Amino acid sequence: MSVYTVHEPPLRATEASPDPERFVFVRDGFYFWAFLLTPLWMLWHRLWLVLLIYVIVTAGIQNAVHFAGVGVAGSALAMLLIAFLAGVEASTLRRFTLARRGWRQVGVVGGSNAEAAERRFFDAWADAAPGRRNEPPASPSAPPPPLPPTPHTPDIVGLFPEPGASR
Repeated sequence: MSVYTVHEPPLRATEASPDPERFVFVRDGFYFWAFLLTPLWMLWHRLWLVLLIYVIVTAGIQNAVHFAGVGVAGSALAMLLIAFLAGVEASTLRRFTLARRGWRQVGVVGGSNAEAAERRFFDAWADAAPGRRNEPPASPSAPPPPLPPTPHTPDIVGLFPEPGASR
């Protein structure tokens, strides 16, 4: 089962509520195409700033490897490691770009594929209370509100709840 984060687009001038067709589901996990064709994958997903940083970092690493006198195998290994890092962090890069563009993460949902995750998310959204029908459901992974402190909470955490207590 894959886990997806759900991102709501910013409202357009003519919209009163977000269009469900524009929601983006970003799968968490390794992206093979981001590993294999990193710059093309970034262009496809319109990650312009990420692509610029990628080009600068890879050029810098290539220059450093060249001036360090490392052979072709070392240079290829460095590029392979960068490509692997891009494949592992591809979902984080997409989330970063969406957040920078004003998109809001509204939920986390699991499903066997993207279609199942979308169906599950929008079913929960439709089942929301009538007053909240235009708002996505709250994330099930959101932390609960903190409990109020009790008057007799000890200041020490650990094996000895009171200072000077015997073992």
